[in-house]
Amino acid sequence: MSEISKEIRQIFSTAGYNFRQWHKNPRIIITFLLAFILCFLLSDKAVAFAKAHDTTLQIMEPFIWTFGDSNSILLSSLLLLLLFADLPYLSAGTPFYLMRMKRRTWVLGQLLYTAVSVSIYMIFIFLSTALVCMTQAFPANMWSRTAAILGYSGEGEAIALPALVKTLEMSHPYECAASIFLLMLLYALVMAFLLLFFRIWKGHTAGIVSVFAFTVFGFLLNPENLKNLFHLPAELAYKARVWVGWLSPLNQATYHMHNFGYDLLPRLWQTYLLFSGLLLMLLICNLLAVRHYNFHFRGTEVL
Repeated sequence: MSEISKEIRQIFSTAGYNFRQWHKNPRIIITFLLAFILCFLLSDKAVAFAKAHDTTLQIMEPFIWTFGDSNSILLSSLLLLLLFADLPYLSAGTPFYLMRMKRRTWVLGQLLYTAVSVSIYMIFIFLSTALVCMTQAFPANMWSRTAAILGYSGEGEAIALPALVKTLEMSHPYECAASIFLLMLLYALVMAFLLLFFRIWKGHTAGIVSVFAFTVFGFLLNPENLKNLFHLPAELAYKARVWVGWLSPLNQATYHMHNFGYDLLPRLWQTYLLFSGLLLMLLICNLLAVRHYNFHFRGTEVL
């Protein structure tokens, strides 16, 4: 038991060492500044719409309407490339850690750091979106008149705010926001774990290429893109929507691309299970890849 507790302490120590690199780090500061600007730009449409119609918003609604859309999820996730530009962290202190722990312990520390970093980033996105609309919002767990106008009048589609009727009818704001937050978190974790795996296995460039391939795959497998590209009739368009709803991780992370009781799209619990399986698989892949990872040091500098 003492050996296990020692390894757990070493895992947390490795993750903590990585977080100490955040102190006054311009790259980290820029990442969160860009994330806030992104939230402001994407959420401002909802706030402006409410002001134009002289109505209020439920405080979770800008987050729901903004990140219920796959393109917004994609943009926010890509900022993780900047956040994890140096992942895995190799510094002057790395040789001393590796002298005292197993490679497995070191990579688990990197994975813990990655998971906590993604969680912090997503919480920041969540809070930033709420902050943007704070002066125009109320906290009660009920949809606003703005949401009703967006959903039932079709004006939401006209200004690219996906306030879908089934979202309004099948959930409440806080529960809906929690589901969207969890979907975004799982998608971002899969992307970050994939980045770490390819960097350990094949190098820095391979990690960047893997994330872009992952992103492009999700973007191309968009139901509307396929429908417009191949001019699909309604029946085939629905079948394509179901197929890409299951195959594309980006569509799996999109709230309205789920089955709420009357279609063949994946249910939320199935998506949670699929993402959890992907994360477990990537965890194992990282543990296997680090066995053959070549650490090159010259003095106290990392090559």
